[in-house]
Amino acid sequence: MSYTSPFPDVEIPEVSVHEFLFGSIADDELGRTALVDPKSGAVTSYRELITQIDAVAGWLASRGIGVGDVVGILSPNIPAFASVFHGILRAGATATTINALFTAPEIAKQLRDSGATMLVTISPMAAQAKAAVAEVGLDDTSLVVLDGEGQDASAHPNAADMLGARLPAPQVSFDPATHVAVLPYSSGTTGNPKGVALSHRNLVANVAQLKPLQGMTADDVVIAVLPFFHIYGMTVLLNAALFNRSSLVVMPKFDLVEFLENIQDHKVTMAYIAPPVAVALAKHPIVDDYDLSSLHTMMSGAAPLDDELGQAVAKRLDLHMLQGYGMSELSPVSHIIPFDAKALLGLEDPPLSSTGWPVPNTVNKIVDPATGEDIPLPQEGLSEPGELWVKGPNVMLGYLNNEQATADTIDADGFLHTGDMAQVDPTGCVYIVDRLKELIKYKGYQVPPAELEALLLTHEKIADSAVIGVIDAESGEEIPKAFVVRQPEAELTADEVMEFVASKVAPHKKVRAVEFIEAIPKSASGKILRKDLRK
Repeated sequence: MSYTSPFPDVEIPEVSVHEFLFGSIADDELGRTALVDPKSGAVTSYRELITQIDAVAGWLASRGIGVGDVVGILSPNIPAFASVFHGILRAGATATTINALFTAPEIAKQLRDSGATMLVTISPMAAQAKAAVAEVGLDDTSLVVLDGEGQDASAHPNAADMLGARLPAPQVSFDPATHVAVLPYSSGTTGNPKGVALSHRNLVANVAQLKPLQGMTADDVVIAVLPFFHIYGMTVLLNAALFNRSSLVVMPKFDLVEFLENIQDHKVTMAYIAPPVAVALAKHPIVDDYDLSSLHTMMSGAAPLDDELGQAVAKRLDLHMLQGYGMSELSPVSHIIPFDAKALLGLEDPPLSSTGWPVPNTVNKIVDPATGEDIPLPQEGLSEPGELWVKGPNVMLGYLNNEQATADTIDADGFLHTGDMAQVDPTGCVYIVDRLKELIKYKGYQVPPAELEALLLTHEKIADSAVIGVIDAESGEEIPKAFVVRQPEAELTADEVMEFVASKVAPHKKVRAVEFIEAIPKSASGKILRKDLRK
């Protein structure tokens, strides 16, 4: 059986992203701070941001970029990212956001696959950007280096070239429901990255779905350390904050000291993080050196957050800790613990081991992957595990130029098969068990890596961990293997790790091999790159 979101449906306007975010901005909102660069102290108002967006759109149009064209963005979080990203959408073109850590061949692969005809970057990434542009056959003027010397000196246009022309934004026409606004690429943790085609309606819908649940207001100051090039940062931070007229304190990368300083100095009220940041906030002694009292809400996403770890952060920082769930293919948020479950649903907050309830305007199913049968909502407790399916206006259009992968993911009824195993309680609150493809099968039993990883992080001598299934050389069976990062100066043996886990789990969930490493490989959004651990 399918079940609907317990939240009331929200209105989803049939407009472009630009019109949705800025079309109704009031005069008294134009002077509000939109973006803060804590490094330089520079502040961008909403008036200045909209002016810059229009100028970027006008310059792109003068270069023949419009509906049907794709422009790549290779950049960490900087204020100019917002101007360029929304300028591309304002011009009617499609933005493909590229991981700022990519090598030249990886950049070229995405440029080629997406059909991008222009790339925008910054000087620290110019070398790999130039190599990628050359590899796909684009000329020098197709590479914009925002902080570069400019077109006259280097052939590469810069921000001054884009903004200085002060060309008016073009008049464009397209169907928001079918026109592709962005082409992020799936993380590739379970296979080859694929272009995720998200329409203007997809992005508008997800911000509208989040609005009543986030609790974000114009008075909030939000720290933006999650990368804008990833769909989590793009929607939950960049678009949602701008829609709510909040202020974004923009960080190009995570550094614990700078993160804490920025929260303290800019009186940050809301933070969106991935679990690795929660580990640092819960365990690092330096956190106590900063005044973080302005923070009232923190939300974790992109990977499972353990309840004990989340509660430790909430207690230490005296804030409301929440969790959400989603994926690029869902624009990305499909489930969330709201800022006030009592007021919205008459229910207490669920444990942080859950991902909350389906967002408005969506329908869920939990399906037994072995039989294809629907798993019903339970009368009490949790349902049997099954694959989570989601249907709603935030479901992607499909994978770019990949009809088979699209058909394998979105069924004829419009349900997106997430590939995540989940359980559900009587209220429809969802608990993610693990990736369907990442479950370890030990002697016929299913062992969820995320459960063991969360347990390992409760050990005082463990800074980080990851668990995968490996084939045991002696038995030929798949066994759970833990990769462990020790806390600085900590002494810890493999036997101690295995004994710790064995004392707390069923026999089939025991860790049976341990390897100590310097760092767990993760994507920019915080997901463990298990494929890298298998090499």
